[in-house]
Amino acid sequence: MTTRQYTGWRKSTRSDGGNCIEVARAGDGTVGVRDSKDIAGPVLELCPDAWSAFTEDVPAGRFER
Repeated sequence: MTTRQYTGWRKSTRSDGGNCIEVARAGDGTVGVRDSKDIAGPVLELCPDAWSAFTEDVPAGRFER
């Protein structure tokens, strides 16, 4: 298992209250997503293509209930 080092963790400017996630990139382009309240907790890792697809699908409403 490879342990990636992520730098530049940031929250969305639209974050409100305590229900936030943070994202950062690793040197190989992998995007890490974590709970901002548990920075030592698990990190969801997405390849660059998956992250691009996700960030295009969210504003398009593809995850609406």
